[in-house]
Amino acid sequence: MEEATQAVPLLTPSGGTPPVIASEAALKSAIAELKAGTGPFAIDAERASGFRYSARAYLIQIKRHGGGLHLIDPIPFGPGHALFAELNELLNTGEVILHASTQDLPCLRELGINPTHLFDTELGGRIAGLPRVGLGPLLESLMGVTLAKEHSAADWSTRPLPQEWLTYAALDVELLVELRDAMYGILNSAGKLQWAEQEFASILKAPPPPPRIDPWRRTSGMHKIKRRDQLAIIRELWTTRDAIASVQDIAGGKLLNDSAIIELSLSAPTTKKEFEKALRPLGLRARWLENYETWLAAIARAVAMSEVQWPPVRTNTDNLPPIKLWRDKYPEKFAPLSHARALIDVIATTNAIPIENLISPESIRRICWSPPAQSTQTRDESAVRSALAALGARPWQIDLVAGALADALLEREPLIIAEPDEALETVAESTPEIE
Repeated sequence: MEEATQAVPLLTPSGGTPPVIASEAALKSAIAELKAGTGPFAIDAERASGFRYSARAYLIQIKRHGGGLHLIDPIPFGPGHALFAELNELLNTGEVILHASTQDLPCLRELGINPTHLFDTELGGRIAGLPRVGLGPLLESLMGVTLAKEHSAADWSTRPLPQEWLTYAALDVELLVELRDAMYGILNSAGKLQWAEQEFASILKAPPPPPRIDPWRRTSGMHKIKRRDQLAIIRELWTTRDAIASVQDIAGGKLLNDSAIIELSLSAPTTKKEFEKALRPLGLRARWLENYETWLAAIARAVAMSEVQWPPVRTNTDNLPPIKLWRDKYPEKFAPLSHARALIDVIATTNAIPIENLISPESIRRICWSPPAQSTQTRDESAVRSALAALGARPWQIDLVAGALADALLEREPLIIAEPDEALETVAESTPEIE
């Protein structure tokens, strides 16, 4: 038996780690060098998630064949700088390669970098049906190299950035062009290249997500809450924390983490001593105590509210009932949904693609709840195709699932299948019954 090739650690960029670009002269020079290169642009961005409130970029890495590898500190320039506009114009002459593009596009767009031609290596890996699609695993399986990830959760707002962090960041784009080429070949050979291209184009055209309804409901540990008055405390603490975090540009969890919010809502302390007692099991932190009067005031405001001011048990943002209620309360809706799920699972398996990438579960749920006119009486694939398109499905997705969904809408008896994992339901839907 032939032994598997051992992956080689990728420790430094081939041309060394470049200096950080923090001046207009250096950025102009980098743009000129990139302009002299050929082929697509490999890009990555580092944020300070978990440390800062904002999602801004604190470092941008760009590499192009013949155009060098560049590390840009965007902070000295700021959003909308003329040189970022010039860089964006250059990038739009070719393809931009990003890994997990939806994470980096918002912070790039904030600066004025808005690609018009995208290749996402992470999404490409999903569509190709590869088992592991993180950048490290893909480079290991397709390029034969390994990446160290020890700085992935670093505070990239730190200045100056340590040299080892810069090397780590540079390596994220060192082989991204080569990875793109390998992924392109896999997708093309599998007949999935057009699927991927439609997905990439859809990402670029997608509008910004709307603001979340009641974002405080996403506080970790909500399953411990049993009463609506406790929900009122969580809401008041969360909104107070969010306002302070926004002004100070600090991650909310640094001020008061979710576990502390839950414990305070359960005990509703009124004094510093009670505040300390409630949080002692979590390990009291200096920052919590520094602001204890602010948190006690927020709790007092919630406690003073009348019952009519307490939050409702849950907020249904899409006017559809939780899936777990469909079988018993809406069997005429659950029957086609159960068949649709089973058929789509087979299609996903046959095409070696994750179900969530094959078609949005939300789209299937909505069509089964509000099917096109007459489609539950007579098979109408054309109407189903139109409904899927209206919900944002791409042509390749519609081609694969429309027929199966048209068949499912005719079903009157449900399949006997295991219920989906409760964790897959939305946070609002999985909130426990509260008195």
